[in-house]
Amino acid sequence: MKERVIEILSGFGVPETAITEQTHFARDLGLDSLDSVDLIMQLEQEFGIRIPDEDYDKLTTLKGVLTYLQGEQAVA
Repeated sequence: MKERVIEILSGFGVPETAITEQTHFARDLGLDSLDSVDLIMQLEQEFGIRIPDEDYDKLTTLKGVLTYLQGEQAVA
């Protein structure tokens, strides 16, 4: 799962070596709000889930994304 998320992030021109679990997507990687929406859409498509708007603020770091996805898989 982690590798798949990193692969998606690298599609935004982010070197894989720049991504750690604590890396903040906007602050550290320079993703803007449009990039964030695109990232969430790609995560939804890749993992077959629906992410409600109110959960977007949980998805600002790799660790946050992984924790969220693991929770979604536990529910599914």
